Amino acid sequence: MSEEEEKSIHLYLVPTPIGNLQDITLRAIDVLKAVDVILAEDTRTTGKLLKHFEINRPLQSYHIFNEHKTVEKLVERMKKGEVMALCSDAGTPGISDPGFLLVRAAKDAGLEVNCLPGATAFVPALVNSGLPNDRFTFEGFLPHKKGRQTRIQSLMDETRTMVFYESPHRLMKTLEQFAEAFGQERMASVSRELTKVFEENVRGTLAELIAYYQEHPIKGEIVLVVEGTEGKGKRQHGA
Repeated sequence: MSEEEEKSIHLYLVPTPIGNLQDITLRAIDVLKAVDVILAEDTRTTGKLLKHFEINRPLQSYHIFNEHKTVEKLVERMKKGEVMALCSDAGTPGISDPGFLLVRAAKDAGLEVNCLPGATAFVPALVNSGLPNDRFTFEGFLPHKKGRQTRIQSLMDETRTMVFYESPHRLMKTLEQFAEAFGQERMASVSRELTKVFEENVRGTLAELIAYYQEHPIKGEIVLVVEGTEGKGKRQHGA
């Protein structure tokens, strides 16, 4: 991108490390140093990152609880010339994190938006799983209550590998619900604490994973990767 094109950008989406601080890109550091204001899902979390890389720019809170109220004002400020960067606590903004509403509003207002490449949790989890990754579907977090079973039922015939985000205290429930819907022999992989000291990737059938986590209580952020019917069919036919 030329210097002239860089100047025309009003909003940058800046991925931040999901664990290891060294995973931030050089370009992300340059952008964060240059913008007028940094929008942060949690100013304390982003503040620590900025301090580590000696970045001293104004911080403003932007999270799921205030984004509906602040989007219009932020767009007006960008129209007047302010350049902003949006960071989530970890990973790429807008991927199961706040960001979509601001991007849509900025685009609708004719403003230029640029998403930098960088850290996100589901890609290393998918590749580490050993499951087919030429075609996959990212499902993010399942609904906690209403619509949960409906969503799972809708995926029973999904041919592609499925990728989910999950919390530690709901993992067992999800594995058990998947085993009931997809069958206990469906292959899956659980990745936690990616890029951190205690990173763990556990692969097996859903039944094996349930047995494993009954003996090994889990902590940390989780990515759950589940085989689709196409992968299951290839295994059964020796492909």
